[in-house]
Amino acid sequence: MKAQDWSAEQLRREIRTGSWTEQTSGAASGYVQANMVMLPMQKAFEFLLFCNRNPKPCPVLDVLEPGRFTPNIAKDADVRTDLPKYSIYRHGMLDSEVSDVSGLFADDTVTFLLGCSFSFEKALIAANVPVRNIEEGSNVSMYITSRDCKKAGDFSSKLVVSMRPMTPGQAVRAVQITTRYHITHGAPVHMGDPEQIGISDLANPDFGDPVTIRPGEIPVFWACGVTSTLAALSIKSPLVITHSPGHMFVSDLPDEEMAIF
Repeated sequence: MKAQDWSAEQLRREIRTGSWTEQTSGAASGYVQANMVMLPMQKAFEFLLFCNRNPKPCPVLDVLEPGRFTPNIAKDADVRTDLPKYSIYRHGMLDSEVSDVSGLFADDTVTFLLGCSFSFEKALIAANVPVRNIEEGSNVSMYITSRDCKKAGDFSSKLVVSMRPMTPGQAVRAVQITTRYHITHGAPVHMGDPEQIGISDLANPDFGDPVTIRPGEIPVFWACGVTSTLAALSIKSPLVITHSPGHMFVSDLPDEEMAIF
């Protein structure tokens, strides 16, 4: 059985045992994937306020009580072990990437799970709209834009976007499809000229991998949950834990149940 046909529970089990260490785009297709941020309790309210003020890049799926590691959106899951790769930041700087954060998780750690655009990829593919990063077996291309998010307390960030190339006609169809998935970023925030949002070189994404843009295609940009990582780092806390870009938490929520009809 291919990884795209696994259940979310099976994928998490493969991740927890170390059998799956890759990025999760296309894996356990049909289940909502989530960005993750772990912060100390004293900063959790301000971060929740940041997400509330910026719902396009930071749609909240679940917030766990301090010290709790089993989310409401995935039965018997463990946010300390069930992501293929975590990024450890100290005072705003990347310290390391690991596959298990059990030893760093504390009684005052609050975990946020936020919607991810990987969750609407199955719907795009079903409508014959290309998802180039899946076609090429790579991570999605992600870029830091020139657009400011709304601040909340000490938290601030530029908007981060993910990019998928397609023809103008396919882009129109993609807008129609992804508008339904409001909890996983919804419709694109921009399409066409990347310089209008402060992106100078599509071949050099800030996160993820570059993908092929074919003749006649335009870049289509969606708000990206990596925005939450930049926001979390803006306070330069002694410790912040996030998912590594593209290595998401996969929930038990079916994509279609989260869509607006």
